[in-house]
Amino acid sequence: MATRREAREWAIQMLFQLDMNPSDDIDAAFGKFWSDKQVDTGVREFMEQLVRGVRNNLEEIDTTIKKYAANWQMDRMAIVDRNVMRMAVYEMFFCKDIPPVVSINEAVDIAKYFASNESGRFVNGILDRIRKDIDRPARSKDS
Repeated sequence: MATRREAREWAIQMLFQLDMNPSDDIDAAFGKFWSDKQVDTGVREFMEQLVRGVRNNLEEIDTTIKKYAANWQMDRMAIVDRNVMRMAVYEMFFCKDIPPVVSINEAVDIAKYFASNESGRFVNGILDRIRKDIDRPARSKDS
């Protein structure tokens, strides 16, 4: 049985793919992605929510990251780091049922898994600065 962690890892893979090979037909991209996987409907829906959410709010998410990533341009960031932060920022701002520290911890672990320990530190530094300016509890979900 797949977990939310796996859904997030799959979301990063899809966001990476879409970052490298932009496509307007996201449904076709999802079709190809899921063609060789059998997963729980809830996990699949969560992954697709993350990917669609990031893509639908990309401008706002990137503006937020740029604001807190002093001296870093988005196109100069590692592709994995950039997309991990996009997903975490989406969760922190649009998924009120996920505590911000959970989003950050997941992002750091995924950055380390797909990239390096340095990526984990980089992602953590920027996301923690963003979290400090979010007007909701960091360790609990909103009601």
